[in-house]
Amino acid sequence: QVQVVESGGGLVQVGGSLRLSCIGKQMTFDDYAMAWFRQAPGKEREGVSCINWSGDSADLVDSVKGRFTVSRDNAQNTLYLQMNSLKPEDTAMYYCAAELTTGCKSDWALGDHVAAWGQGTQVTVSS
Repeated sequence: QVQVVESGGGLVQVGGSLRLSCIGKQMTFDDYAMAWFRQAPGKEREGVSCINWSGDSADLVDSVKGRFTVSRDNAQNTLYLQMNSLKPEDTAMYYCAAELTTGCKSDWALGDHVAAWGQGTQVTVSS
């Protein structure tokens, strides 16, 4: 059964940086596009980024473009989200997801094409 496990969340001040990691288990990692989602208290889940199986194509939600970078290391079965210039509105639980496809579908951000979800890692940005 496909499993993904996130790590790297924490408490950081405004303007700081964090790097989230997600390890894929029980899966052939490069058979899957991978995505990051987040959900803040009282808000709907939001798609943050999606990267295709090879890592040469990625999509980011507009609110994080220029600040976040998504990457993957297929040899290490690991997905990353480098988050810089963090803002209070980035505070949320961040979830890793293995997509059902090798590429990112146009509506990936809806979360309707997910094979497996992680349990989440909390990111809190304090002002």
